[in-house]
Amino acid sequence: MSKDYQLEKSGALGRQTEQVEALSKGRNIGIIAHIDAGKTTITERILYHTGLTHRMGNVDEGTTVTDFMPQERERGITIQSAAVTCFWRDCQINVIDTPGHIDFTAEVQRSLRVLDGGVVVFDGVAGVEPQTETVWRQADRYNVPRVCFVNKMDRAGADFWRTLDMVTRRLGARAVAIQMPIGAESSFRGVVDLIEQRAIIYNNHGDDDPTITEVPSELQAEAQRRREELIEHLADVDDEVAERYLEGEELAPELLHAALRQATLAGQLVPFLCGTALRNKGVPPLLDAIVAYLPSPLDVPAIKGQKPESGAEVICRADESEPLAALVFKINTDPFVGRLVYLRVYSGALRRGQTVLNANKGEKARVGRLVRMFADRREEVDEIGAGDIGAVLGLEASTGDTICAAERPVVLEKIAFPTPVMSVAIKPQSKADQDRMSLALHRLAEEDPTFQVRQDSRTKETVISGMGELHLEVIVERMRREFKVVAEVGAPQVAYYETITRPVTCEGRLKRQTGGHGQYAHVVLELEPLEKGSGFVFEEKLRGAAIPRQYVPAVEAGIRDALGEGVLAKHPLVDIKATLVDGSYHEVDSSDRAFRTAAAMALREGVSKAGPIILEPIMRIEVVAPEDCTGDVIGELSARGGTIVGIGPRANGLHDITAHVPLAAMFGYATSLRSRTQGRGTFSMEFDHYAQVPAETAQELMKRCA
Repeated sequence: MSKDYQLEKSGALGRQTEQVEALSKGRNIGIIAHIDAGKTTITERILYHTGLTHRMGNVDEGTTVTDFMPQERERGITIQSAAVTCFWRDCQINVIDTPGHIDFTAEVQRSLRVLDGGVVVFDGVAGVEPQTETVWRQADRYNVPRVCFVNKMDRAGADFWRTLDMVTRRLGARAVAIQMPIGAESSFRGVVDLIEQRAIIYNNHGDDDPTITEVPSELQAEAQRRREELIEHLADVDDEVAERYLEGEELAPELLHAALRQATLAGQLVPFLCGTALRNKGVPPLLDAIVAYLPSPLDVPAIKGQKPESGAEVICRADESEPLAALVFKINTDPFVGRLVYLRVYSGALRRGQTVLNANKGEKARVGRLVRMFADRREEVDEIGAGDIGAVLGLEASTGDTICAAERPVVLEKIAFPTPVMSVAIKPQSKADQDRMSLALHRLAEEDPTFQVRQDSRTKETVISGMGELHLEVIVERMRREFKVVAEVGAPQVAYYETITRPVTCEGRLKRQTGGHGQYAHVVLELEPLEKGSGFVFEEKLRGAAIPRQYVPAVEAGIRDALGEGVLAKHPLVDIKATLVDGSYHEVDSSDRAFRTAAAMALREGVSKAGPIILEPIMRIEVVAPEDCTGDVIGELSARGGTIVGIGPRANGLHDITAHVPLAAMFGYATSLRSRTQGRGTFSMEFDHYAQVPAETAQELMKRCA
């Protein structure tokens, strides 16, 4: 073996070792929670303690780093997820601060799809809230390990143990406390670290000046009992801990940390910490927990994709020596640098100047500038490696597209988004506004998969649809501020849909003869209903050479055209599978345009025979009201067509009432609730599912479009 070869091999092994070490020190995490739980405040404290900022931003003062949009600072809420890269204990942490309001749930879904771990934040007073359940289910769907932080422990009514109990009962998780609060409400002054058996006492400056000391004598008995509970949880999932515990051995903190890390990664246990981020208390221990218990890119299973042509499985490992595979999870239009395409690199590396393949569109593109994001600031880099998150400037791609190496085409699983539930008609005030509005709506629809635009064939109006009134308000406000569009906006309307209830076979035939070439196309489709929320699926199962393969994309495009308008009340069609099984063509008269038209004809004919129905959005409503008002609240929800799902007590004489209610019945509910509860009741609402409308509602909707 030559000396040169030995040196080359040694260098390659050294680079590989460095890469593995760097990957093991990476963390891709999201901060997720119900609105007002304190996500953005925690993110601001993380930036402060990791040295990215030298002054702690405040939501109320509009000085936050991650809430940088004017609307976010004015409203005091997060609207867009923001990515920030920071460093703690030699680990690189990519943090994504996500919205808490249900109208912007798409931002949470696309973030969870590309993250390896999550920090779930709970309001110490409210505990588990409706949107908490939603984001928890989303994290379960993507198998995202998480640690939890019970925030606002200094507020009246805060209860750490009640929150843990709610998580166990309502979310079905195995919550384990690794800290115990010292005091509560206004007397909250620190925590006991149950693993290290020490107390952290906060002074006037919170995390900037804590005192690390022994557990106070009056708390030692409870701290020992809570530590025993933690060890018992670990013994259930770790053989070494169980063996040593049963033999009565003293368990070293290192063993408990290692066992808890493995249990967290496996989703068996969820560690809980507490503090009050606004007062700067509890964030460094949370950062330690992120590093100690949440996964690196090496700890999560290699992502699986498919070859575009054959559908064969492709495994994409977190290794820079492998071919590139990256998923686009967000598009953003920056007023200064233009189009930003956010992506997570799963294997290989994305380098400046590299030619890549968009596997979903079958198009090649050259990579321009690459940036690492610090909220609204950017740092240019030469490459984004496996396991990392970054952005490309100007790349033509859509949310959910796979960017890969041309030598290994692969399509990663796309991100599923909820269907819009509310619509408004929008009209530009002038001809100049019309052109700007078209551009603005196109750009905003590219950024937000839950925002849809269509033309109403009856009224000729432009109709925009989204996840709620706030969502649509923000869209209109962005059009005015960012694109200088002045438009008139109609009253909010429920976004109805249509679907089918039984399978049918149908056909569309176009045969026109004019002076020159004629138009001929014949398409046979099989339609079948899909499960709720499935959207649209197209499949091709042609028998022989009935139709040349070149016309198949035109058939799919024609079907998608026809999905925009149902046969009952002209609402969009959803949850349908269309399979192209047969047809015929003419060597001279057939064309893409002819097959597109024939496919649309076939779909419309098939839907009319497939038992079409109209669907309406059903919302999950959670009302918090005084106990003496519970009967009135339940009565009104029932009168609005609601179904009561559950009733339960809360602290301070309040009750939770959970119900499923049609969205159409919820307009004006806020005013009515205030009246019935003397202003003491609050409610939150999120989309739950679509269901068939009652017969009388269907008749009314069909009359409107007649």
